[in-house]
Amino acid sequence: MTKLLHGRVTKAISGFFTVETEEGPVVSHLPGRLKKEWQETSLVAVGDWVTISPQEDGTGMIEEIAPRKSVLSRTRPSARNRSLSSDREQVLVANLDQVVFVFSTKKPHPSLRKLDRFLVVAEMNELTAVICVNKIDLTGLEKARQLFGLYEEIGYRVIYTSVPENRGIDELRDCLQDKITVFSGSSGVGKSSLLNAIQPGLGLKVNEVSQASGKGLHTTRYAEMFPLNFGGYVADTPGIRGLALFDLEPTELDAYFREIAPYVPECRFSDCSHRHEPGCAVRTAVEQGKISRQRYESYLRLREEHETLW
Repeated sequence: MTKLLHGRVTKAISGFFTVETEEGPVVSHLPGRLKKEWQETSLVAVGDWVTISPQEDGTGMIEEIAPRKSVLSRTRPSARNRSLSSDREQVLVANLDQVVFVFSTKKPHPSLRKLDRFLVVAEMNELTAVICVNKIDLTGLEKARQLFGLYEEIGYRVIYTSVPENRGIDELRDCLQDKITVFSGSSGVGKSSLLNAIQPGLGLKVNEVSQASGKGLHTTRYAEMFPLNFGGYVADTPGIRGLALFDLEPTELDAYFREIAPYVPECRFSDCSHRHEPGCAVRTAVEQGKISRQRYESYLRLREEHETLW
């Protein structure tokens, strides 16, 4: 009887999955019967725990995928008419503990609307979101807090870092220890430098994945998970930069803005869009300064964008 091996998928590329088992890494694939089935979500993703059967050529056949405790996913457009109702879910990373979104205070200037979108995705997936504000040496801590302090006020953990000044690096390392983390940031925010400061050489490895995955539409896109010397894994996937909201109706969006959600039940109308309706508790809270106008406007923009696709 063939001995079955158990392990975690640490790399996925072109239908081949590297599985870290007790006997080392094994490049594995799915049986043909599963490949042919239409799936509304990714059948196997980086971070999945799987059972494989070793093959004579040294590869493995994936026999079973364990239930996932969490996922970070995005919408993958269908080949048919473009609409969210016909899109399918693409799981970027499975069984993760948290997402660290890296933004710089300057060079490039931070897009807080993009951050708000990412936070909604984290809330939808019930993932802990951590905001890393990098390059504070370019603006000073006070200016950085003026930009990102509102996120601390609504309950997100914000870590302020500077690699040249070695500020916040220990706090960031402690945040990653013994956890499965997706570490993501746009080009130029200093993500590789941060990773190298946390663990020498790590940023280079992650950057290689990002470059190989972002050279064009016809380039194979893949995610990979890297072990941390002090415990845990950090995963990177370029797909997170184009996150769309999977399986979310526009009317549900307010539930994922954590400072807006508590006021929604107080609105006069149950289907309140919080734009113009009388008796809107959300707009009243904005006028009273209980909800940031910046975040409120971000909600309106995101809802409008989502409505055009629904």
